[in-house]
Amino acid sequence: MHHLVRAEQMRPQAAYRGRSKAYSRASLVDEKSGSVHMGVGLCQLKAGGSVDTHVQSHEESFYVLEGEPVLVLEGRACRLMPGACGVVPLGVPHAWLGPDQGRARWLDMCAPQPRPDADEDTFFLGPPDAQETFELDIRDPRSRNLFRMEDDDIQVDKLKIGSRVDAPKVSASMNTALLAYSGIALKMLVDKRLDAQLHTMFMVEYQPGGVAQPHDHPMEESYLIVDGEVDAVADGQRYTLRKGDLFWTGVGCVHAFYNTSDSTVRWIETQSPPLPDRHGYRFERDWAYLKEKLAAERRAKGRRKAL
Repeated sequence: MHHLVRAEQMRPQAAYRGRSKAYSRASLVDEKSGSVHMGVGLCQLKAGGSVDTHVQSHEESFYVLEGEPVLVLEGRACRLMPGACGVVPLGVPHAWLGPDQGRARWLDMCAPQPRPDADEDTFFLGPPDAQETFELDIRDPRSRNLFRMEDDDIQVDKLKIGSRVDAPKVSASMNTALLAYSGIALKMLVDKRLDAQLHTMFMVEYQPGGVAQPHDHPMEESYLIVDGEVDAVADGQRYTLRKGDLFWTGVGCVHAFYNTSDSTVRWIETQSPPLPDRHGYRFERDWAYLKEKLAAERRAKGRRKAL
């Protein structure tokens, strides 16, 4: 099972009526899409807008696409910017404030999947208190639930040398390493290091010619294209995904990606449940190889018996 939402189909609608101002959200992945593990949406908040302080019975991650919204998390107001991301752990009070001007947009990802009736899993505590707003500083230990990806974080050549001790980055470690293979680069954004327990979020980049051969997973995935275009195959159907499109694949959906263009393509990917330590990928070609090998062994055995 899979699901596609084109960029032009995303129309945020007013949400949390009576508990928000100038806030809207377009649901992109939910139970109506066939999902059982995740809720993915495009959120929009205009200048002067807000979402009251609330707690949820699910964890929520986000990635800022446009503008500079303010996240009030556990009483600390942090101004975000494009590329900023993080997670609001389950049951933690938080609120949103609009940017100083224009609008802010971000992708949100919730796990477990929110209930159809928000009153059953989202509990409001009142308007956020007025307080000083801080700029996002990912070197500050108090930003333990927040991160920001910069362009060179996913460029292998830029990571061949060490960073300065005062560089505005998290400390280099395996937790923040860039994974590169088969023309594909992967940069983790949200996982257990930020205290996400029920899902992950990461940035993927395919070089021209980059390929992920047909495979499936024991979890759901969503993919928001943020730059370039890529061919995707799911359940035997082929699509060309472009900037702003959202694609989703369910458990057991055989899918593949092919960058047939002359430029790189990037997308924000989410997974829920998180990738298991083993057997997270089931490649069709591996099992087709085994099928052929077993058939060859049976034929050889038959020939030996005939002698």
